[in-house]
Amino acid sequence: MHKFLSTPERTLIVSVPVMLEDGQLEVYTGYRVQHSTGRGPGKGGIRFHPGVTLEEVEGLAMLMTWKCAVTDLPLGGAKGGVAVDPHRLTRRQVERLTKRYTAAILPIIGPERDIPAPDVNTDESTMAWIVDTVTMMTGQHSPEVVTGKPIELGGSRGRTEATGRGVAFVTLEALKRAGRLPENTRVAVQGFGNVGSVTAKGLAEAGCKIVAVSDVSGGYAAPYGIDIPGAIEHVRRHPKRMLEGLPGLSKISNAELIAMDVDVLVPAALEGQITSANVHEVRAKIIVEGANGPITADADRKLADRGVVIMPDILANAGGVVVSYFEWVQSRAQFYWELDEVERRLEIYMRRASDLVLAKTKVYDCTPREAAFIVAVERVASAIEKRGIFP
Repeated sequence: MHKFLSTPERTLIVSVPVMLEDGQLEVYTGYRVQHSTGRGPGKGGIRFHPGVTLEEVEGLAMLMTWKCAVTDLPLGGAKGGVAVDPHRLTRRQVERLTKRYTAAILPIIGPERDIPAPDVNTDESTMAWIVDTVTMMTGQHSPEVVTGKPIELGGSRGRTEATGRGVAFVTLEALKRAGRLPENTRVAVQGFGNVGSVTAKGLAEAGCKIVAVSDVSGGYAAPYGIDIPGAIEHVRRHPKRMLEGLPGLSKISNAELIAMDVDVLVPAALEGQITSANVHEVRAKIIVEGANGPITADADRKLADRGVVIMPDILANAGGVVVSYFEWVQSRAQFYWELDEVERRLEIYMRRASDLVLAKTKVYDCTPREAAFIVAVERVASAIEKRGIFP
């Protein structure tokens, strides 16, 4: 089984030619990898980035298998991408790139095979172009072929906020397990983009005191709590959509935020923020990984040895794929839920997954990260064993 699960089921490499406005022809390389469809159709994003490689896409596809499994979604893991810098192309060229790439991978994607979604440098417009391409090539309206679509094309309400809301629900479940009341909890959130700001808002609404937030412009702290709706409105009005200039707060650095004496730290910015160089400065008792890989392996071990509870990214930021699953269900049924229904179901999935993972830490005497992978691998392996190996 280890050999089976360590190898992708299917790897497709395609050339993606794009004719530029000046008559030049550029040819890019694209990939779509399906790691496992043992529990259901593949699920995973498409990224446009010059650093995209087959090895990266294979690794990300495997992580999607575990992310879907730990949250108990009836989906497998997949990922795709094109090695291109979209910022060097016009919008029209990116559209042509997307549609050609879609045509190339169409034989292996579909609502019963593999459902793509946005990722790095792709968004709801990219998904709309994919829907258009599949619809024109098959002669059938196909909104269920992707998730992360615009609402007008069958996207789900709450999809944009889903990852941040999920991080908040996981945090609250971790606090519940630790016997802490939200009202007595001080939280620092690193990163105030789509994930960090929504997480901060959700935790503040639950009663937590958000004492520090930060983005690329630096950090801001207030010992008695920050007005999060006010901070979100400030960012919305800022010409660069930053926290820069947020009034009435103490200015701190991102490094100082990580070292703050808080109950919960939510790194929701970039990877590699807590390393062996600064791990000794971390004073939070609970860390919830809103970003992907914000803690290096060395730092992770040192924090675990100190008894710090780390809710891993594979679980903590899975809210996005959970609501992607909801979108897929809604698109297939052509029946769309109200926002409160989406958020109610998201909370059920995220809290249930968190509760199981934390329970497994007691059963196996392991960290939440190890427990999350145990839950995920057991579910995938069990499904494959029950199906058997074809033929």
